Amino acid sequence: MKTPTSPNPLLMTEKEAAKILGFSARTLQKWRMNGNGPKFVHASSRAIRYSHCELERWIEDRMRTSTSDTGGSA
Repeated sequence: MKTPTSPNPLLMTEKEAAKILGFSARTLQKWRMNGNGPKFVHASSRAIRYSHCELERWIEDRMRTSTSDTGGSA
């Protein structure tokens, strides 16, 4: 649902999410199977959706300050 006052839809398709993340839709599919990707909404048997805030949260969780930063608590 996209409104003129809302630049991001509430939920986006797999292709839209993949484009935002800079990966292919197939990569998102693999991540879903492995449990490595962003949280998603299983709207129906053929409809997977992603929320913009979950994509942002997933990106934020992977931010690092150096190559030796494993992301654990200091």
